[in-house]
Amino acid sequence: MPQDRLKRGRIHLDPDQAEHGLAQLVMTVIELLRQIVERHAIRRVEGGTLTDQQIEDLGVALMNLEVKMDELKQIFNLEDEDLNIDLGPLGNLLPRKK
Repeated sequence: MPQDRLKRGRIHLDPDQAEHGLAQLVMTVIELLRQIVERHAIRRVEGGTLTDQQIEDLGVALMNLEVKMDELKQIFNLEDEDLNIDLGPLGNLLPRKK
């Protein structure tokens, strides 16, 4: 899809580029779930309910997931901004990364 037609923050389901639009939508849902899991994990770590081994395992799992997400974004030629859908008056779907 030509860059001048691409608007960041919107899902594009152009019939000629359906695979790209579908990949963008699926990756957006996965990123949203990843962020939710990450926030929940941080709360559990801060709450002191996990053992040192569980914290280590959780950290490794989250790092591996982030690496896989980066690989998939590269395969589908997506940037972080492409996964943050604009919901109009509600704002963006995903919180801004710090």
